[in-house]
Amino acid sequence: MAVSLDTVWVLLGAVLVFFMQAGFAMVETGFTRAKNAGNIIMKNIMDFSVGSIIYWVFGFGIMFGDSIGGVIGSLDLFVKGTYDFGVPTFAFLIFQTVFCATAATIVSGAMAERTKFVSYLSYSFFISLIIYPIVGHWIWGGGFLAELGFVDFAGSTVVHSVGGWAALVGAAVIGPRIGKYTKEGKAKVIPGHSITLGALGVFILWFGWFGFNPGSQLAASGLENAEAIASIFITTNLAAAMGAIMSMAVTWIKYGKPDVSMTLNGALAGLVGITAGTASVTPIGAAIIGAIAGVVIVFSVEFVDHVLKIDDPVGAVSVHGVCGALGTLMVGFFAVDGGLFYGGGASLLLTQLIGVLAVAAWTMTTAFILFKSIDKLVGLRVSREEELEGLDITEHGMESYADFQLKSIIKE
Repeated sequence: MAVSLDTVWVLLGAVLVFFMQAGFAMVETGFTRAKNAGNIIMKNIMDFSVGSIIYWVFGFGIMFGDSIGGVIGSLDLFVKGTYDFGVPTFAFLIFQTVFCATAATIVSGAMAERTKFVSYLSYSFFISLIIYPIVGHWIWGGGFLAELGFVDFAGSTVVHSVGGWAALVGAAVIGPRIGKYTKEGKAKVIPGHSITLGALGVFILWFGWFGFNPGSQLAASGLENAEAIASIFITTNLAAAMGAIMSMAVTWIKYGKPDVSMTLNGALAGLVGITAGTASVTPIGAAIIGAIAGVVIVFSVEFVDHVLKIDDPVGAVSVHGVCGALGTLMVGFFAVDGGLFYGGGASLLLTQLIGVLAVAAWTMTTAFILFKSIDKLVGLRVSREEELEGLDITEHGMESYADFQLKSIIKE
């Protein structure tokens, strides 16, 4: 009965995380222009489709196979090995598959509106094949960071920072969208076509996160697991709420009006920030982490846009890369067991810092090699004419919005 209950719980978590793909699709579609909506939908569905196959064939073994030097797992083609996860191996496989797909899809928004579809498929293939599984092995598969005591309960670093740092490199390599910066280098706003879709996506992601974080408990039987799951639900929700509140407050003060899109990203920042320590902190600690993430996201988006001059249409670098790293470091301060603020000294904080830096270095280095190679082999970016026309027409031969009255919007 216990195994059955635990298995159903893990599968339910997998279903909730799978639904986050729809959330990402809606956020990215809403925050970008109508003429590229279908292209973004295609990238999101193919992230999951390509990732599911590649992770099943190669990635899972690299991530959870017997450790080779604490760096990589031994290959287990088609997942035929024997494992002890407390639930059937295939239940654990699908749960990890949806996590892998989440890491891959983060990059879609940062490189939106100017990336060749075939090039994006190539990227999605390789992040699911090697970039993500290697990091996963270091932290969740018994690798060297796990041996150091690195804490990342549900993936602030394993999933979100990997996606965020890859997004940073990809957006930098491909360059900004046409019209994003003036000749003097001043950033211009390119509004998305539907804040409603963006908001729907955020609510779906918030909902799905209750599978992402509590599901990572991987067991529901017994009082201890039940209490842990309930606590994780609360810490997850409080961080998201505080992230949204603080982003709203900061933009209200800075701009004179509360910014809707930044508030939506503030909720996501809080969710990403709490994911590493959701099982390690108190509700008060979670609220503080979410509040910090909600403030940081505003300034990070501005820094990436205005200082680094990297065009990230949806703020993926800041939400996932920056807040993923921030949340991972916050564990070193707020973890009840070993955190600096709970008398644990600086040991855990140092371990968290080592892990954040190691993952950032690995991901950005491999992503740079990957994107540069794709650019040389097949080209990374569509032509100027294709970008202006819209990727729905030029890449897929269709329009997402066929109503005649919307034609002028689509072409803008």
